[in-house]
Amino acid sequence: MATQMVDIEGQSSAQTSSPPSIFNKVDHPVTLKFEEVVYTIKNKKQGWIQKKKNHEPTEKQILKGITGMVLPGEMLAMLGPSGCGKTTLLTALGGRLGGKLDGTITYNGKPFSSIMKRYTGFVTQDDILYPHLTVTETLVFTALLRLPKKLTTQEKITHAEAVIDQLRLTRCKNIIIGGPDLRGVSGGERKRVSIGQEMLINPSLLFLDEPTSGLDSTTAQRIVLILWELARGGRTIVMTIHQPSSRLFYMFHKVVLLSEGNSLFFGKGSEVMDYFNSIGFSPSVAMNPSDFLLDLANGISPDNSSYGDQNAVKQKLVLAYKSNLDENLKAEVVEFNDDENDVLHNKKHERWSTTWLQQVMILLKRGVKERKHEFFSTLKIGQVIAVSFLCGLLWWQSDKAHLQDQSGLLFFYTGFWGFFPLFQAIFTFPQERQMLGKERSSGIFWKFLVRIVYTSF
Repeated sequence: MATQMVDIEGQSSAQTSSPPSIFNKVDHPVTLKFEEVVYTIKNKKQGWIQKKKNHEPTEKQILKGITGMVLPGEMLAMLGPSGCGKTTLLTALGGRLGGKLDGTITYNGKPFSSIMKRYTGFVTQDDILYPHLTVTETLVFTALLRLPKKLTTQEKITHAEAVIDQLRLTRCKNIIIGGPDLRGVSGGERKRVSIGQEMLINPSLLFLDEPTSGLDSTTAQRIVLILWELARGGRTIVMTIHQPSSRLFYMFHKVVLLSEGNSLFFGKGSEVMDYFNSIGFSPSVAMNPSDFLLDLANGISPDNSSYGDQNAVKQKLVLAYKSNLDENLKAEVVEFNDDENDVLHNKKHERWSTTWLQQVMILLKRGVKERKHEFFSTLKIGQVIAVSFLCGLLWWQSDKAHLQDQSGLLFFYTGFWGFFPLFQAIFTFPQERQMLGKERSSGIFWKFLVRIVYTSF
């Protein structure tokens, strides 16, 4: 398989067959339900004197009994201020959260499993991509690693090319990704590449952590429109979003509003303003619904004098949610039958997309492409030539009387050629470790490969 990977961009541009569409109906729809989700962390250990003085609890609740349900074809947006628990809840629903997690999270009536991971896509807030690979190379290598064995290398490349076309990345497909100190594609294009990596496996369930963060309103709308079209194909899409425009807000099928780990609202986005009007919170002027909701989540009511301080406003909203929405929502979640699609949890689906040897060869090929700019840079080649030339001059016409000098020179040779590649590997590892964590969380690698890399360093 690896021997066929000669010219990725050349092969991908030569495709003539009709590629599959990422917007087609999903094969195995997923209903996501979460009931009374509570997440607790331990506070940072303090000295004995500090602990006695502060009397702080040893544990802190990040999520406080969150309940909800997302059906296939729906897009759920999690709103709230920074630190309210949005990303924690998203990570918990995506099966990536360790620690003390209580409550029930089910996928078609079953708990999260390694099989379910194969049908789940997770796009992190930070776009973790190799800066020196092109858009095409990034998606093709992902396709070679994640698509099933039954597809040939050529078919996997065709699939990657289809994703490039359908995410409107054709214009920049041969441009490198870039990074902080390297010019490449734009922020919106980089985000679409990250989404494309997950869409290659045609996930039934897609999680995104602030996909519009740092983007202008027009680019953000394009991203959300793509996600909306993906939801139309029967996918279940869950995302966190900080402050969407009013145009984006009304594209969401459901909205959950969080404040300090508490749920203030869960339901249709079109009904959120009516709900808060009914409990006495209505904006005094026309404004973006998301701005109004963020004010409420921060404890800022339209008329602060009516409800006192911010903590009192938050407490009133939490009590209103529990008395008006919570019980009905819990009953709806319990009564809904989501056990119809058990094929996702069939053991025969628990198979790796590639063999151990294929993974090694693909990763080696990708590593060489990403690092060749370092291996063959003018600076590195110049260093080697300069050191070799100087050492050659020191050896030139050297006789036996200078034997001690020659021994010292040999020691220098050994040290230089030993540490020169070692330093390069040390500075490479932090980026590789970040990428390794992302791809291992997606279930791409065999665990044995991860152990080799981590124990080697």
